[in-house]
Amino acid sequence: MLIIESHKDVPTKAGGDMRVFLFHPSIPNYPKAKFPGVVVFSEIYQVTGPVARFCRQIASHGYICAAPSSYHEFTGPEALAYDGPGTDKGNDWKVAKKVSAYDEDATLSVDLLVGLETCNGRIGRGATGMCLGGHLAFRCAFDKRIKAAVCYFATDIHSRTLGEGKKDDSLNRIKDIKGELVMIFGKKDTHVPPDGRDLIRKSLHEAGASFSFYEPAWAQHAFIRDELSKGRYDPALAGICFQMLLELFGRTLDGDLGPVSGEFGEPEDVC
Repeated sequence: MLIIESHKDVPTKAGGDMRVFLFHPSIPNYPKAKFPGVVVFSEIYQVTGPVARFCRQIASHGYICAAPSSYHEFTGPEALAYDGPGTDKGNDWKVAKKVSAYDEDATLSVDLLVGLETCNGRIGRGATGMCLGGHLAFRCAFDKRIKAAVCYFATDIHSRTLGEGKKDDSLNRIKDIKGELVMIFGKKDTHVPPDGRDLIRKSLHEAGASFSFYEPAWAQHAFIRDELSKGRYDPALAGICFQMLLELFGRTLDGDLGPVSGEFGEPEDVC
């Protein structure tokens, strides 16, 4: 499936315009096609190359992806580098930003998808994300318009330390989640230790949430990030987890191609 990429700058109450990167599937001769939408939340480095490639993967299966830049209060939409200074900035801004501002970003991103002619009506919406973005996808599922969320190695849920004051309420609000969750953590993830993962699983059970929980034995934190500077990327496990994402979204979100229009001509002779 072909992909059209663009972006929209969305004003926020928290401060600054939030750039939302859009990855839109396109099927020739189906001008009325409507697709499910997925909000893709990034790690602490904003929308990096690995995050954009993740969005393209999802979009190629027929989902409109909206990837918001989280740190619009502090900087532009440019990605931070996967180095010491970039990591320090990302971690500092992660706890300087208000939790209410993260929630506003999520609401505005879902609003943007709903407002698209190609993603309105009865079409479903989902959420996913990695690291910080896994936690934000979890919180995005508080929005009743979200039917499913896949949360990759979501940080700070177990410790309740997201945002300004390091005192979020994510575990306390699990009953607000009406859609289905997939929670994915590597057993070698030092950011979310075993007792933290156990707490999240126990809290989901006690709240009666509909969820799957997967812990690959040898995976480290950020094992789906296809960037090798930190030596954690595991392509085989990333592929297995991506199939879990496709299964959930394929079962819970709906699409509508509409009628075919025009004739299928000869392919272009291009390289």
